[in-house]
Amino acid sequence: MGNLISFDWAMKRLLRQKSNFVVLEGFLSTLLNEDIKIVRMLESEGNQEHEADKFNRVDMFAENSNGELVIIEVQNNRELDYFHRMLYGVSKAISEYISKGEFYSKVRKVYSINIVYFDLGQGKDYVYHGRTEFLGIHTKDTLGLSASQRKQFTYQKVEQLFPEYYVLRVNEFDKHALTPLDEWISFLKTGKIPARPQAKGLKEAKEILDVSHLSDKDRLRYNSHMEALRYQASVIETGRIEGREEGIKEGIEKGLEKGIEKGKEEAQKTMASNLKVANIPIETIISVTGLTEEQINEL
Repeated sequence: MGNLISFDWAMKRLLRQKSNFVVLEGFLSTLLNEDIKIVRMLESEGNQEHEADKFNRVDMFAENSNGELVIIEVQNNRELDYFHRMLYGVSKAISEYISKGEFYSKVRKVYSINIVYFDLGQGKDYVYHGRTEFLGIHTKDTLGLSASQRKQFTYQKVEQLFPEYYVLRVNEFDKHALTPLDEWISFLKTGKIPARPQAKGLKEAKEILDVSHLSDKDRLRYNSHMEALRYQASVIETGRIEGREEGIKEGIEKGLEKGIEKGKEEAQKTMASNLKVANIPIETIISVTGLTEEQINEL
């Protein structure tokens, strides 16, 4: 078995094909802990394929057999506002897939799956799950659905109506893969799949994502994509180093300026103190040192 194609490029080219849905279904089923079947891929304003359309984000937008929407995004380089991007992506999906005049009950459930290769936020885990709950300020109980709402919406809890977010901080994974989800995280980080994978979809991924199975045209595109990622990472790292060096230089310059200013102020005070001891008129001391009368009186 040859090298495996990176997951982000595979989502862009290979995994959109219905015959290859089994890989994504396996990934989503493992992550969400339920059997997920993809019905079709959807298009969105946020779903671009060309390298120039987005600097380094790769989106996949799908509908599952329950009529729910799934967004998968891969982010390779640091973005301070990435949480806001997650929120925007979900909001956009909801607004795009409800028709004017439809009841609010037609709002689609959205899962936002975010695979990030940088330290997003602060935390010790490598997989985070976010959902909406309403807690009583005084009673501390959780607001639930009424019996009629449960019957109408087919959901049992309020949180199931709202979007859910998953953040996979891939680089934070540093242990042996003991669970099916760990196997997927390990693959996302290393690009390697064990000889006998236990996680759903990985066995198929090992075959489908083999670089040697690509056409000559797709292999050129893939190599170009990987080179673009390497170049982007180099540009960002260079900017970070130059910015740090510039910051150090600026800090030294500011320190020198502050030191010079502080020394000048101390010299003025020493001179004013000596003139004050010599009973020189305060107006003259002010004129000579540039200090205020209040500063001189404090000496």
